[in-house]
Amino acid sequence: MGWQKTFTLSRRSKGCHLITDEVRSQIKEGLEGVSVGMLFLFVKHTSCALTLNENWDHDVRKDMDMALDHVVPETLDWLHTDEGPDDSVSHTKASLIGPTISVPITNGTLNLGTWQGIYLTEFRHIAHSRQVVATIIS
Repeated sequence: MGWQKTFTLSRRSKGCHLITDEVRSQIKEGLEGVSVGMLFLFVKHTSCALTLNENWDHDVRKDMDMALDHVVPETLDWLHTDEGPDDSVSHTKASLIGPTISVPITNGTLNLGTWQGIYLTEFRHIAHSRQVVATIIS
């Protein structure tokens, strides 16, 4: 059996943002009655990504952003800058992290590890609203 919903996340600017609670509130209906299943999240954009990481220490989010800036610096001689200097660098980071995550569902709840959370990694400096497709398979 399947369930699907597309929803829009709150506007966020560049950084790694914990969105677990926002996702849970959007998929509550789809989790009902699922004893064993999978949640697939897909972000419909090319300059942000989804990932799982530690959800407790805020410094992890800053460290992730810093490391990604180091691996893919904005200072390279990017050719595709139609929407600003963070255009192509954002696309590159999004390709490295990816648009999709999967999370097991057990007894109607996301079966995340104790310290795991769902993150939107936003690579554009200006705040954007991002659409996410949530698909639950049981």
